Amino acid sequence: MGNQYGYVRVSTKEQNEDRQLIALNGAEVPERNIYVDKQSGKDFNRPMYQKLLRRLRPDDLLYIKSIDRLGRDYREVLEQWRILTKEKKVDIVVLDMPLLDTRRGKDLVGTFLSDIVLQVLSFVAENERKNIRERQREGIEAAKLRGVRFGRPEKPLTENFEEVCGRWLAKEISGKEAARQCGMPSTSFYRKAEKWKNR
Repeated sequence: MGNQYGYVRVSTKEQNEDRQLIALNGAEVPERNIYVDKQSGKDFNRPMYQKLLRRLRPDDLLYIKSIDRLGRDYREVLEQWRILTKEKKVDIVVLDMPLLDTRRGKDLVGTFLSDIVLQVLSFVAENERKNIRERQREGIEAAKLRGVRFGRPEKPLTENFEEVCGRWLAKEISGKEAARQCGMPSTSFYRKAEKWKNR
């Protein structure tokens, strides 16, 4: 029997990993052997996952809370599973899916069942990622229709903007000079001048 490791992933720095850590502590994974990434599951270019991968040796045991914590890309999850179990020769336990425990059922039927479960769960994880993106897109579109503006709030016009803009329109000064006098980048000046002119 090798060492026990745990892998935890949350999608953003704001999300809390406590639920996963509690599950790994319950499985008696040593705290020093738990690797945590705060990053999207769309691929496996994650620093702590890559560090874990380099550390794993044959007969080690890797715990994860759920398959979507490993990743959300269907093909990549299957490929990483293959690398872990076939190349690295480690066992994997998915805590919330007892069928995904490679220590059990090493015979043909056991392997076949866990492969089917893995493929279904990986597909579900990727599908959920697509659904999240679609819901975000729909939410943004709905907010735009309600008049919600995204991005940084626009800075108010400087006190001298109208006078400087008038001089620029009368071709008394260049756009670059007008932008300098208003204390803003040329692109911002042209955009604001266009709005002001149309108003």
